[in-house]
Amino acid sequence: MVYLCDTNILIEYLRGNTQIRDKLLIDKPGGLSISTISLMELLLGANNQNEIRRIKKTFKDYHVIEIDETISTLTRNLIESYSKSHNLQIPDAFIAATSITRKLPLFTLNVSDFNYLPQIKLITE
Repeated sequence: MVYLCDTNILIEYLRGNTQIRDKLLIDKPGGLSISTISLMELLLGANNQNEIRRIKKTFKDYHVIEIDETISTLTRNLIESYSKSHNLQIPDAFIAATSITRKLPLFTLNVSDFNYLPQIKLITE
């Protein structure tokens, strides 16, 4: 199954969560994607260069979706519509916009961060 992985899924994978690891390993041949925002969040959270290398090596086979004008425009619209009512933050808005524009379901552990968006399909297990 092809889908976009939320940052929290990638963090759990790095922490050794076996359920997440097993699902990603099973689904990886179908093609897994991550937003460049998620990759930047992981790199920002790394404690040192060794961790940066580990992150890059771990997710090197994942398709990184870069921000384009369509994603940027939708992100801005999502922020305008949902930042006050649902506390939508910029990273989550970019990830949601990536999922929506690329028509990829989003695999996340934080359903409440996205479930109010009618255009998004969530994978939770």
